[in-house]
Amino acid sequence: MADFSACFLLVFGQLAVGGLAALAVPPFSVLERGFYKSSAGVFLGCAVAFLMGKIALAVRAGGPGPGTTVEIALWAAFTIATATYLAALWGDSGARRARTYTTALFLGIAALTASASLHRLGPGWSATSLLYPLAFLTGALTLGAVATGMLLGHWYLIDLGLSIVPLQRLFRYFVTVVLLHLFVLAVTATAMGLTPGPGATAVATLWQQHAPLLAARLVLGPLAALGLGYMIHRTLQIPQTMAATGLFYIAILFVLVGEMLGRLLLFRTSLPL
Repeated sequence: MADFSACFLLVFGQLAVGGLAALAVPPFSVLERGFYKSSAGVFLGCAVAFLMGKIALAVRAGGPGPGTTVEIALWAAFTIATATYLAALWGDSGARRARTYTTALFLGIAALTASASLHRLGPGWSATSLLYPLAFLTGALTLGAVATGMLLGHWYLIDLGLSIVPLQRLFRYFVTVVLLHLFVLAVTATAMGLTPGPGATAVATLWQQHAPLLAARLVLGPLAALGLGYMIHRTLQIPQTMAATGLFYIAILFVLVGEMLGRLLLFRTSLPL
């Protein structure tokens, strides 16, 4: 049960890291700082939820192992760094904001990599083991992009004179990371299936027992998000920011469902899909 819970808890960590990464996409000089404060606060809350959940699971299991200890330490460092960045947004030092943001993002990637390593199949030095953090990271970027797009869309209700350019830039980033995530998932399944070892066995199990679940993960996740991406693109051409925000709302549901199904596949096959 702990492994099952840990798989699904990862979505909170991915959202925290991916959301923080997406905050670098809109131009800081154009948007009011309140957008970054509120958004960073949301992603900090996700980081805290993930960290508390990991600690609770470790305590329930009778104490963390060496790998889990490193993982929790990195997520704690990421959470503290994100809180420090959020505090820096109230100051006037641009250098401090940039420094704390970079530190938090680096620690987030390191923490996500540590979480991925606990689920990998085969030895840590194998080439396919590198696909685990890459798949987790691109999934995190997708979650963060769609969530930040939704949050930015709401900001247009506050700043009525805001240019459409920030939302257009974030939308293009969203489509790019969704396509990248699909590519990484395809490469992961192919590479692990062609490499002799436990990965190939897991891929065979995937096709034999979980093919409908994989199809649902792709159709209800990134593919549906891309379909909504086309609708958002047409809406932004009008431009109509509120309609685009509503579509981002629907898109985040599809992306979230896709990642949840991916974590179910992780639990059942140990594949980072």
